[in-house]
Amino acid sequence: MSSYEKPRRGWGYCAPSPVLLLSLLTAAPLGLLGEETRQVSLKVISNWPDFSQNLLHIQAVGTNSTLHYVWSSLGPPAVLLVATNTPNSTLSVNWSLLLSSDPDGGLMVLPKKSIQFSSALVFTRLFEFDSTNMSDAASRPPGKSYPPYSLANFSWNNITDSLDPTTLSATFRGHPVRDPTGAFANGSLAFKVQAFSTSGRPAQPPRLLHSADTCQLEVALAGVSPRGNRSLFGLEIATLGPGPGCPSMQEQHSIDDEYAPAVFQLDQLLWSSLPSGFMQWRPVAFSQKQGSRESAMPCQSSPLYPTLAYLLPQSPIVRAFFKTQNNFCAFNLTFGASTGPGYWDQHYLSWSMLLGVGTPPVDALSPLILGIVAVALGAPALMLLAGGLFLLLGHKRYSEYQSIN
Repeated sequence: MSSYEKPRRGWGYCAPSPVLLLSLLTAAPLGLLGEETRQVSLKVISNWPDFSQNLLHIQAVGTNSTLHYVWSSLGPPAVLLVATNTPNSTLSVNWSLLLSSDPDGGLMVLPKKSIQFSSALVFTRLFEFDSTNMSDAASRPPGKSYPPYSLANFSWNNITDSLDPTTLSATFRGHPVRDPTGAFANGSLAFKVQAFSTSGRPAQPPRLLHSADTCQLEVALAGVSPRGNRSLFGLEIATLGPGPGCPSMQEQHSIDDEYAPAVFQLDQLLWSSLPSGFMQWRPVAFSQKQGSRESAMPCQSSPLYPTLAYLLPQSPIVRAFFKTQNNFCAFNLTFGASTGPGYWDQHYLSWSMLLGVGTPPVDALSPLILGIVAVALGAPALMLLAGGLFLLLGHKRYSEYQSIN
């Protein structure tokens, strides 16, 4: 689907229903409620002797559960998230089946009965629009549309070269196999994947709060020559989950922007199954490597819409794991506005998201905001108290006065 759906605007958000959060907590198996720490390992699984065909397997083992993230650049970039209720589950890959025309069973997590949740994300297309003559930032499409780049037709680096066990990260970097205009001659599209063994925040904005139950993806477009003077870029993402319907898209709002200045919103996808998985991001991208308020660009998202598998570029790992299941849903993200800042500033764009299982991380109010709230609420109370004492003492002094007459 290369057409754009009407986006949802805004930089603020509705909190998840307390009933939904309670149901997630009460219905999820105890082993999947959240681990404070996990033993995390990254492993590249290659198709020997062709080492250009490989998968990145992130295994996060907890006390009573295991999370498997399988990232792939076979076909379009994609990730499988599988959660099991045992610390002993394993990933099995049959390359002959996986690369065949019928890859069913080419990738499995064993034992199958231990699987509690599974979902997939497929990054299918990179859009580009020329917003030169667009004065309305809310218009759709946000400018003249160029033919999209199909990410299934990209050539990707050997993931082994970028594997960093210290930071638990690796980067897929690619460019179109055919690039007649030379747009990617000095640039690339990169997917940086990072896992976490405990909770925390990255040093760079948008500083999403992560836990041991999450994995982060940073998408970066750098050095690519735009086809328009003021090009905006977009990304199509397809999802596939355990249920027949689309996941729900929610917005959360906050009065606190300490970790992402001027951004008071957090967007997330929630799969309705129990236990649930989620995708979470802030509606902001950056036009510089060192993200800041000055380089922040709005990130607009369209509503989810059902789509058929044959309309999307096919991912072998998704077909192998989910077999004939094809109830895909998709949505689009657009980065920037015609008013700037934009990709054209430094030919750079980055956007980050989290993928995980269980209850999504929730930002608590920072000490600064708590202090401001305390002062804001405490000052009127002190004024009322002082006023009450003044009136009380004034009334007492008046009552003690005796007339000379």
